[in-house]
Amino acid sequence: MNFNELGLSPELLQAVTDTGYTTPTPIQQQAIPVVASGRDVLGCAQTGTGKTASFALPMIDKLAAGRSRARMPRSLILEPTRELATQVEAAFERYGKHHRLSTALLIGGESFSDQERKLDRGVDVLIATPGRMIDLFERGKILLSDVRILVIDEADRMLDMGFIPDVERIVGLLPKTRQTLFFSATMPPEIRRLADAFLKEPVAISVSPPASPAETVEQSIVIVAPEDKREALRRLIGSEDVKNALIFCNRKRDVDILQRSLARHGFDAAALHGDMSQPKRTETLERFKNSEIRLLVASDVAARGLDIQGLSHVFCFDVPYHAEDYVHRIGRTGRAGREGRSFMLAAPEDGKAVAAIQKLIGKEIPVASIADFSPVELDFEGGDRRRGRRRPAPNGHRSGDHSSDRPHGRPAPAREGRRDRQPRWREGATPVEPQREASEPTVMVFPRAAPEPRRRRQPERRTQEGPDRRVVGFGDDLPAFLARAPRAVAGA
Repeated sequence: MNFNELGLSPELLQAVTDTGYTTPTPIQQQAIPVVASGRDVLGCAQTGTGKTASFALPMIDKLAAGRSRARMPRSLILEPTRELATQVEAAFERYGKHHRLSTALLIGGESFSDQERKLDRGVDVLIATPGRMIDLFERGKILLSDVRILVIDEADRMLDMGFIPDVERIVGLLPKTRQTLFFSATMPPEIRRLADAFLKEPVAISVSPPASPAETVEQSIVIVAPEDKREALRRLIGSEDVKNALIFCNRKRDVDILQRSLARHGFDAAALHGDMSQPKRTETLERFKNSEIRLLVASDVAARGLDIQGLSHVFCFDVPYHAEDYVHRIGRTGRAGREGRSFMLAAPEDGKAVAAIQKLIGKEIPVASIADFSPVELDFEGGDRRRGRRRPAPNGHRSGDHSSDRPHGRPAPAREGRRDRQPRWREGATPVEPQREASEPTVMVFPRAAPEPRRRRQPERRTQEGPDRRVVGFGDDLPAFLARAPRAVAGA
């Protein structure tokens, strides 16, 4: 099958041909005709399958006939991260270059006034993160009564980041008569519940088993002691034919530490994580896409949906806390039928997390060895590897999220790497050593002494008639100068 058989307009086919695509992917073959017919879609597809084009192409043809009005977008696409939203906007500009559709990107870290001006001119395709979307709606800058097509992309990632309450609120503001396209890489019960609430008689499309890695990615695991991981990573990069690579860490602070370590050893490496400003993140990502940077050390902000053409390697410097994140990380390579390689560096105490990943993907990951490194085995019966990890924020908000895109009305999650302020030491307190990671310094915590109970204030007594003649406010303790009898006045 080719794109000519999917019922797309000649202008759209020309734009697709200009991009160099000739054969649609399986999800594009199934989804494009359904979206063009106006039916709701429930799509389950792993990352890197061409999902964006499966809804962007038919949407361009459907929206080409009408015209938008000021502050009233005709379609809305919700994305969990700024990078994904930016990538979707680029896809609409690429495929819609022969049409006169207007697009607007509403993401955190960008100027409100610029976004408001675009809305005032009228928008055919509005691409937004939930937090910034609600901010502008509450400012009265957006009217949602004219939205005819809603796309909820990466729904499971929305759930992980705590955006679902905001998504539900936004959907409640939209017209009931609309077409809804719902895409997710996995279908946990909560996502299935949302799909049932948002969709009307949807067509279910699934092109691969949920959370399965691409077959074109050659996976390996390297087991080393925690203190040897940086040296092991440098050895791997030196021994492999690395054209360009993503290196994932679990924590934002570790991203910066590892990037500086690689730079000190002469590697061309940059960092990408949620604490960076939006202009800096955009610049770094563009330089990496243009091959100006060879190694990009990143948090999971880069694990979903980013399309880096020809990425040769993915290195998981840390074993991810959630097994699904492993699939999304290594999905950055081996895309569009190309071959790729992935390496996961695991310490012995990561045994349970590795077992969860292998159970999810349905196979064991081959173990690779590095010269001059002593063999190390995983401990599948050891303690919880999450010891020392900060508690997750309320509503499922995870670390690595973007503060400007966080769920509206909720406090920002605690920054990684910052310690809670400790109470002052009191004499006689016994110090207690908290649980900590091997790489962290010892911090002595002194428990706060219990506060003394407050004494209840006694009510003032009123003046009474009688021989004691007590005065209001003094009770029984009448001052001597008031108790003395008055002197007789001469001539009285």
